[in-house]
This record gives sequence, structure tokens and C-alpha cells, in this order.
Amino acid sequence: MSIARNEGAGWQRASVRSMAVLLPVVAVAVLVSSKWAMIGSSAGQLGAADGEWLAVACCAAFMTWVCSATAQQGAVVERLPAGLLLAAQFAASAANHVLPAGVGGNAVNLRFLVRRGLSPTRSVAALAVRACAAVIGRVALLLAVLALFPGALHLHRVTGGGPEVPDHPLVIAGVVAALVAGGVVLTRCARRLRDRLRDFLGSVARDVRVLHGNRARVVALWGGSLAFPAMHAAVVVSVVRALHAPVPVSGVVVAYLFASTAAGWLPTPAGLGSLDAALGLALVTAGASAVAATSAVLGYRLVTAWLPLVPGVLVLAVLVRRREL
Repeated sequence: MSIARNEGAGWQRASVRSMAVLLPVVAVAVLVSSKWAMIGSSAGQLGAADGEWLAVACCAAFMTWVCSATAQQGAVVERLPAGLLLAAQFAASAANHVLPAGVGGNAVNLRFLVRRGLSPTRSVAALAVRACAAVIGRVALLLAVLALFPGALHLHRVTGGGPEVPDHPLVIAGVVAALVAGGVVLTRCARRLRDRLRDFLGSVARDVRVLHGNRARVVALWGGSLAFPAMHAAVVVSVVRALHAPVPVSGVVVAYLFASTAAGWLPTPAGLGSLDAALGLALVTAGASAVAATSAVLGYRLVTAWLPLVPGVLVLAVLVRRREL
């Protein structure tokens, strides 16, 4: 009887997690199917984009992996091999596009740190320190650019129902439902893992004290954490410039930081679906047309996800074959 209850509870937890992942993706899929003609026009506009600006976007995308490697080094006292660390971040980005909520990338980095001689507990603590720094850095950047450019986003462009704004109630419904489901999952997990978390957080606190006694590690951790979203914003700015969309740089930067911060609460693989919808809407509020915003999102995904995906999987396979992971 107890086995049946445990199986039922496990099935319910799995169902909630699956809904949290799938709802925003399904909502965006429905929106995409209803706006396929506009997406086709956007893809055509992207095909005629400025190649030089797209090259700049590719360089900025490469720098995102450098910033990720720098932040990961800053979260560990021991010195890590730079080349392998960069390769691991490239492989982790590919893994992130397969599993939700950064699970794939964290698994790659966890295995990499363990292979470098760190204990599993210290490896997880290092990932936690880096994740906390990433969240703080992204929010700090968002608040800074909002303070500098308070009028960068014009919300009336999406709330006023103008002719250029795509219909988006399904996306909003998916976002709200996913947030609710994610909150339920986090509440249940927190209750079950309370004691374990207490010991783990104590380990994280000790590592943070040691790290912040090393000036080089402090600069690497916080510099990489701040530069990582800045480089992603630079990718979006370059793509928008390649499309010759009349959107100010300040508006694009605020739009990306706002969208990526909001999408970070949704457990979809690499923000697929959630980030796309949020970024598209944010770019519309920044002054882009619906077609230009969709083209920018497609270009951003092309540079940061689709083009590096196959090379990233190959690098991941090589690292596994060489027992670096």
C-alpha cells in the first residue's frame, strides 16, 4: 500500500515538473503556428541582414563562453586548466539546450570539477556560488540600466493593443502557469531537503569566505558574472544593428536584461520558448516592429544556440572520450 502511495506521489511530482517545463513551450508553439507568416517574413529579413554586424554578434557569443569560464574559475580556489575550462563551458552550453533549467550545463561543470580533484560537495558548492553571483550580477545590471535609461521600454506598445503587437495571451498564460507550477515544485523540494540544505549552505558560506579572501578570484567571479549577460546583450544589439531596426542601443540592452531575468524563472531548456517570447515582447516595447523583433530573436538564437549546437556536442563527446568529464 505504501509503495502504491509513493509511486502516486512520485507520479504527481513528475507531472508538476513536466507541466512547468512544457507549458511555456506549448504556449509559444501555438503562438508560432498562428504567426507563421510573420515568422517567414522575419526569417527573410534576417537573410538580408548585414554580415559584418552578424560577425560582431558571433564574436560577442564567443565571449559569453569566455566570461562563463572566468566566472567558474572565480568560484573555485584551485587553479583550473584554462583551455579545458573554456571547452567545458562550450560543451555545457550545448548540454543546456537539451535539459531544462541549466541541468545539462551544471552536470557538465560538476563532472569537470570532480575530475579536477574537487569533492562532489565542494563542486556543487562552487556551482551554487557561481549561480548566485550570476543572478546578482544580472539583476544589478538590469537595475543599473533601468536607472540610466528609465524610458527605454514603452509598455503601452504591448498593453495598448497597437496594430504592430502580436497577440500574446497564450504566452502570458503559459508563463503564469509555469511560475505557479515551479513554485509548487520548489516548495515541496524545500520541505524535503531542509536539513540537507542547512549543511550544504554552511559549506557554501565557508567557500565564499575563502574565495573573497583572494582578490584574483573575486575579480574573476564578479567580473565574469557581470560580463556574461552584458555579452549576451551585445549579441542582441549586434543582431538588431544587422537588421537596421530603428531601436536605440539602450532599449535593446534593457529589453534583453529584462527578458532574460524574467525567463530565468521558467525551467525550459536554455530558456527556449520563455526567453524567445519575453525577448520579442521586450523588443517591441523598446520600439521594434513585430517583424523586426521576431527577426532579432531568430538571429540571437542562430548565433547563440543553433550554430554552436553541433560543435558543442562534438566537444562534449571528445571531453567525455578523453575522460575530462
